Amino acid sequence: MSNQFIENYHADALISFRNCKKMGERAIEQISDDEFFALIDAEANSIALVVKHIAGNLRSRWTDFLTTDGEKDFRKRDTEFEVIGDTRESLMQFWETGWQTLFDNIEPLTAEDFSRTLTIRGEPHTVVEAINRQLTHYAYHIGQIVLLAKHFKSVDWKTLSVPKNSSADFNNFLADKQASGGSKTSRMEAVLEFSESVKEKGEPG
Repeated sequence: MSNQFIENYHADALISFRNCKKMGERAIEQISDDEFFALIDAEANSIALVVKHIAGNLRSRWTDFLTTDGEKDFRKRDTEFEVIGDTRESLMQFWETGWQTLFDNIEPLTAEDFSRTLTIRGEPHTVVEAINRQLTHYAYHIGQIVLLAKHFKSVDWKTLSVPKNSSADFNNFLADKQASGGSKTSRMEAVLEFSESVKEKGEPG
């Protein structure tokens, strides 16, 4: 891999992780404490438990990830799916600590680091494989958070994606931004900016 390719991949991976984190937080901001801990059926996980699981995984996978196995001895994965004296505040702090662990370890990576091999549960991974593995894992769970939050809020839900029946308008919005020479906006920020502009105009969606 060329250094330019690695730099582009590295930058995009960081943006994608930040978008995942932000999307989860934008969904969580919309729900009450009761909804945060609510179970929609006996086999479901609450948003609280998904938050706890993501945070536990983040801390385990990314602490010293180049030099130690991704499944740390300090991790108690099964307890991530139990509420054990947890509060919304404590779980969101755990979430923040977990994501900070990821960024603290991924941001400083050099091109040389991408040639290294690491392990997760004893299985060898390239750095790219490890990043892709976790990015898809977190996106999967963030999707669960968004689905649950949207279910609870129903008609009061503030969309995190392109509003219904607005795809053409969104494409025009992006074209106008590009034509005006505005700075590049992250994928999620562009959607949120568009949704806000629709709301200000009083248009449906």
